[in-house]
Amino acid sequence: MPFTYQRTVRFQDTDAAGVAYFANILSMCHEAYEASLGAAGINLNQFFCYPRIAIPITHSTIDFMRPLFCGDDIKIYTTPKQIKDGEFEVAYEIYVIEVVDRGVKEVQESCAARAFTKHVCIDSAARVRTFIPDEVMKWLVKWGDANQIAAMETDLLL
Repeated sequence: MPFTYQRTVRFQDTDAAGVAYFANILSMCHEAYEASLGAAGINLNQFFCYPRIAIPITHSTIDFMRPLFCGDDIKIYTTPKQIKDGEFEVAYEIYVIEVVDRGVKEVQESCAARAFTKHVCIDSAARVRTFIPDEVMKWLVKWGDANQIAAMETDLLL
């Protein structure tokens, strides 16, 4: 089940054309990532400021389906997935929330963008790859893809 993060596109997120600047969309995705870590019980200060294991982003990509404007209310659905022992990716789906009045008010969501970030775990002191920390594994289980989680649990039982 993905983590859901809500926010409003702010003026500071937009460019001279009045649409959200592409790099700011990735920043919004990172906000959602941070919120999902916190919601899983991870201490963000220790995670980002004093880590034994650092988890840098090694790749990111974003595809846009429609522009985002100042004042748009959005939801970012965040779904992490383990790739290897020391790597995971996070998929983000950014939806605009609109209230449509056709005699009856309805809330509609339309996909504005999809993004991915790939993360690698490294030992902070030795600067070499290492395994995903236990607290991050718990986060993967909490917010990850249910099919992948079932496979991970089966592997643990074997």
